[in-house]
Amino acid sequence: MKESDPLDWAAKAESDLDMARRALRGKVKHADAAAFHAQQCAEKYLKALLVAGGIEFPKTHDLSLLNHLCVSNGTLTGFDVRALEFLSGFSVQTRYPGEEPTLDEARQAIAIAKTVRAFARHRLGLKK
Repeated sequence: MKESDPLDWAAKAESDLDMARRALRGKVKHADAAAFHAQQCAEKYLKALLVAGGIEFPKTHDLSLLNHLCVSNGTLTGFDVRALEFLSGFSVQTRYPGEEPTLDEARQAIAIAKTVRAFARHRLGLKK
């Protein structure tokens, strides 16, 4: 993957959204995996927007920071910062026992990721 190609970031984000959705299908549901991949989807779409704008960003999972970088450089996302902070928590907490999200939280995480996705894909000129 070229870190300078926003379409590569978008493709990786799509893969994460697919994994998030799959984690909640079937008899056994994996809320932790769904929430983690939803966070990763949103993170990669925000990074795609930054790459498209030629904006450098640190290695971070903090969606609020990435959103702030977008906004401060002219990409007015309009995202709810509280929702981004909620989603950011799943970048690390889902990797360890004792911090598993509920199924409702996982579904909420996917909904937030889909909001970021829709905005980013429109901004990048990609089909929904």
